[in-house]
Amino acid sequence: MAGAVLSALNTRLDAPTLALILEQLEAKLIFVDYQYTDAALRALELLSRKNVSPPHVVVIPECDKSASSMDHKHIASDLDYNCLLEMGRDDFRIIRPSNECDPISVSYTSGSTGKPKGVVYSHRAAYLNSMAEIFRFEMRQMPVFLWTVDMFRCNGWCLAWAMAAVGGTNICLRNVSAEIIFDAISLHKVTHFCGPPAILNTIANAPATASSRSPLSRSVNVVVAGSLPNPEILAKVEGLGFNVYHGYGMTEALGPATVRPWKPEPDSPLEIEQEIIRRREGLHNLLIEGVDVKDPKTMKSVPNDGKTIGEVMFRGNILMSGYLKSTETTRETMKGGWFHTGDLGVRHPSGFVQMKDRAKDIIISGGEAVSTLEVEAVLLSHPEVSEAAVVGQPDALLNEVPCAFVRLKEGFGASAEDIIEFCGDQLPDHMIPKSIVFGELPVNFSGKVQKFSMRETVNGSTSLAN
Repeated sequence: MAGAVLSALNTRLDAPTLALILEQLEAKLIFVDYQYTDAALRALELLSRKNVSPPHVVVIPECDKSASSMDHKHIASDLDYNCLLEMGRDDFRIIRPSNECDPISVSYTSGSTGKPKGVVYSHRAAYLNSMAEIFRFEMRQMPVFLWTVDMFRCNGWCLAWAMAAVGGTNICLRNVSAEIIFDAISLHKVTHFCGPPAILNTIANAPATASSRSPLSRSVNVVVAGSLPNPEILAKVEGLGFNVYHGYGMTEALGPATVRPWKPEPDSPLEIEQEIIRRREGLHNLLIEGVDVKDPKTMKSVPNDGKTIGEVMFRGNILMSGYLKSTETTRETMKGGWFHTGDLGVRHPSGFVQMKDRAKDIIISGGEAVSTLEVEAVLLSHPEVSEAAVVGQPDALLNEVPCAFVRLKEGFGASAEDIIEFCGDQLPDHMIPKSIVFGELPVNFSGKVQKFSMRETVNGSTSLAN
C-alpha cells in the first residue's frame, strides 16, 4: 500500500550474505528487530566499505521500549517502528500498482546449491495464490494461524495475505517448540500452522509436559512441504489430533503448489482406490494449469508407466515473474512455457506423479537410476536414525554408488554394518548405501541439507566408514 516491494530476509543469514542481498535488492529501507541489530550493523558496514549506499534503518524495539533507549551499538536508525506508525495519516491514499504484474515482493531461495536467487512475485500471482490457499488449506471463516513457518520462506507461503483476506487471527512467535505449539493451541484455539517436516518431529517427540494436553480437543490442520518423516512419526502426530497435509512446491511457485492429506499406507482394495483418488486431488490446484512430467529436451510428456523418469514441470497463474537481475536464468527455467522444477519424477497409470529426486541429486549406478529420496526414506525408518541424506560416491566400476550421511538418535549406537544390513532387507542391491558417514548433516541458514557439501566430502575422502 506504500508502493514498495517487500523482501522478507532470513534472520540467520551471516553479515556478508545479507550485505550481498541488500546490494542486489538496492534496498531503501530495512526493518530490523532489536534481536538482530548486530548482524544488520555488520552488513551495513560491509556495504559502506564498497561505497554502496546502505538502506535507512527502522528498528523494531522490544515491547513498548523506544529504539533510542536501547543499545544498538550506535546503529544509524532514522526511526524506530513505533515512531513510523505514529506518522500514519487518516487521509493516506493507497499507492496501487499501475499493472497487476508489477512486483510485490522478492523471496530468496534457500540456497541448497549455495547460491541464493531472488525470486520476484507479482501482485497478481500473490493475490491469486492467497485466494487459492483459503480453499487448499481449508481455512474456514475466522481461522487462527500459528506462525511456525518462517516469513522468509516464500513470503510466508503468501499466508499473511490469505489470513488478511479471511479476517483471521495471526499468532506470532519468537521461538518454536512443542510446548509453545500446544500452549498456543490451548490458549488461542489455533486452527492451522505450517512449516518444514521437521515440525512434525517436534510434535511427535514432545515432552510429557506438552503432550499431556493431547489428544487435542479440536483438530488442527498442519501443512508441511518437503520430504516427510517416517510413518511412525506421522501416525503419532495424527493420533494426537493433527490433520497432516503434505505439500510440494518451491520458492518459484510461491510455496506449496500441490497439497494432499496424508494417510497411512492402505491395506484393503477400497483403501487403495481411495488413496489413488486422494493423490489425484493432491495434484489439483485451482491456479496450476498443468502439473506434468516431461522429457526436458523434447518437452513431450513421459508415458504413464510409473517407470519412465522425466522432469516435473508446472504451468499456471501462481508462478514467479522471474529471477531478480537474471534474465538468462529466468529464460532457461521457463523454457517452452513451462516452469522446470529441476525435480525428477514418474507418472503412474492412475495419473498421479511420484517424486524421484532432484535432477542434480539422482545417482546413476551401473546404468541404474537410484533415487536418493527412496533410500533416505528407508534410512529414516531405521529405529535408531534421526536424520539421513544420500549422495553419489565415485566408483571406478559402477560410476557412482550411494553414500549415506546419518545422524543417530541420542543414546543409540548403530554401526555402519547394522544400517547397511537394514537397507539390504528393503532395497535392491544397486540402491543399498555402500558407505556410511556418521555425524551432523551440513545445512544452510534455512536448515536445508547442503548435498553439494556432502558430495565434496565424498569426492575428497578415502576414509569413509563402510
